[in-house]
Amino acid sequence: MARLLIVYHSKTGGTRQMAQAAADGAQSETDTLLVSAPEAGPENLLNAGGYIFAAPENLAAIAGVMKDFFDRCYYPVLGKIEGRPYAQMVCAGSDGENAARQTARIATGWRLKEVQPPLIVCTHAQTPEEILAEKTIPEAELKKCRDLGATIAAGLGMGIF
Repeated sequence: MARLLIVYHSKTGGTRQMAQAAADGAQSETDTLLVSAPEAGPENLLNAGGYIFAAPENLAAIAGVMKDFFDRCYYPVLGKIEGRPYAQMVCAGSDGENAARQTARIATGWRLKEVQPPLIVCTHAQTPEEILAEKTIPEAELKKCRDLGATIAAGLGMGIF
């Protein structure tokens, strides 16, 4: 059975909720490992058949902790995970597109195969207080995350990807 690796970072809880929902959706379809970005490493990538990367967008970029994960893992797995499927989720205050582009560029360097467009959840947090506040992702958005996890996991389990 192929393993789905979900790597995430979350400071205010929004991305954590999204990643957990994706893991909940995936677990009935395939072996699923949910790991925070500081704890994830090259061995996790090498031991998985597909990936979901979940990151908040901070200042129009992926969060630094998620970027650190990519920086630590990029060269150790380069040329060893080519062709594997991936999807991504972004928790953003307003847009999320630039964070999605950054992750897609990294995935392109690894020669991963995007199997679903980025899922961007917008919290509309615009003031310093809203941005720093603990997030609660609405159920309708969490359902999209569960569906994404289930879809990627089912594709892995059936050997479609």
